[in-house]
Amino acid sequence: MSVMVARKKVVRKWEKLPGRNTFCCDGRIMMARQKGIFYLTLFLILGTCALFFAFECRYLAVQLSPAIPVFAAVLFLFAMATLLRTSFSDPGVIPRALPDEAAFIEMEIEATNGTVPQGQRPPPRIKNFQINNQIVKLKYCYTCKIFRPPRASHCSICDNCVERFDHHCPWVGNCVGKRNYRYFYLFILSLSLLTIYIFTFNIVYVALKSLKIGFLNTLKETPGTYPSTSLTVLTVLEVLICFFTLWSVVGLTGFHTFLVALNQTTNEDIKGSWTGKNRVQNPYSHGNIVKNCCEVLCGPLPPSVLDRRGILQQEESTAQEGLCPRGPGTQEPPATQGPRQAEESSMKQQDGSIPLPSAVPALPLSDAEMPEEKQRTPGEVPVPSPDAGRAEH
Repeated sequence: MSVMVARKKVVRKWEKLPGRNTFCCDGRIMMARQKGIFYLTLFLILGTCALFFAFECRYLAVQLSPAIPVFAAVLFLFAMATLLRTSFSDPGVIPRALPDEAAFIEMEIEATNGTVPQGQRPPPRIKNFQINNQIVKLKYCYTCKIFRPPRASHCSICDNCVERFDHHCPWVGNCVGKRNYRYFYLFILSLSLLTIYIFTFNIVYVALKSLKIGFLNTLKETPGTYPSTSLTVLTVLEVLICFFTLWSVVGLTGFHTFLVALNQTTNEDIKGSWTGKNRVQNPYSHGNIVKNCCEVLCGPLPPSVLDRRGILQQEESTAQEGLCPRGPGTQEPPATQGPRQAEESSMKQQDGSIPLPSAVPALPLSDAEMPEEKQRTPGEVPVPSPDAGRAEH
C-alpha cells in the first residue's frame, strides 16, 4: 500500500540569490567570499589594543590619569562596532531582473535601436536621465539585465550591481555602497584616532620609563611581571605597527573626507566623471560642504531591497510503500452493502452500539426495485416462495 506524503521545505531568499556573497545567521549577515584580509584587520586591531590595555594602560593610569584607558576603550569599541556594521551589512545590492523583466527590456531595446545589420557593432545600451538640469547616462548591465540607477556600478568581485558604488574594500570584506558608506567612513575615522592615540601614549610610556632608568636600560629590560619589569619589546612592536598604519589609515581618512565634502564617490573620482576634460559639474553636489556632509553622513538610510530573509516555499511529494498494521480494534473495509446493512452501519456509527438483527421479514421489492431479469410482465400473478410459507406456519 503506497502513501503519498507532502512535505513543505521552507527556503529563504538569500539561499537563491545570485552573486558571489556569503551569508550567515540565516541571512542576517552578508559579506563577500574573500574574507582573508578582513580577518587580518581584526587580528591587527585586537592584538594591538590587547597589548596596549594589558601593559601600557595600567602604568599610564597610575602615573598620569585613569581617564587614559577609558578614552581608549571608547575609541576601540566604536571602531569595532562600525567595522562590523560595515562588513556584515548589505551595501545596497540591486536585485537582478526576472526572466520576464529581462525579456521585456530586450524587446524595448530592440524596438528603440532597430535591427542591426550583420557585421556592424550594435549601439551602446544607454538611457539619458536628467538630474538637476544635468544629463546623466544610465548604462545597461549585461549580467544583471537592468539599466543601472545613477551612480550604481557592477562589482566584479561580488558580482552584483551596488547602488552608489564607492569601491570594494578587502580590509572590511565587503563592498562599500549607499547603505554602509557612512559606517565605513566612521570606521576609518575612529581607527585613525585610535591609532594616533595608541602611538602617542606608547611614546609617552617609553619616555616616562627612560626618565627613571634611562633609555638604554628601558630597552634592555626583559619581559616579566608588572610592575618590576615591563614588556618594552612589545611596546616597540606596537609603535612600529601604529607608525606604518598611520600613513595608510590617516591618508585614507583624509581622502574620503575630501570626497564627502564634494558629495563624490571613489569610483567617480577614479573615472574622472566630474573632473575630466568635459568639466561637467557634479549634479549631486549642493555647492555647500555642510550640506554635502549632512546628506552623506546624516541622511536617511534606505532599506535593503533584497529581502534576504523572505520565505520561498517549495513543496516536495514523496511516496512511501508499506502495509498498515492492523490493531485488535481495526476491521477490514466492508464489501458492497445493501440498504439495510448501510442503515445498520449508520446506526452503529451514530450511537456507538451494535444494532440487533431485525425480526421483521424483508418486504418484497417492487417492480422498480427488482432487477431487470426478475421484473414481472403486466398480468402475471406473483408466485409465493417456499420460505414465505414456512414463515407463516
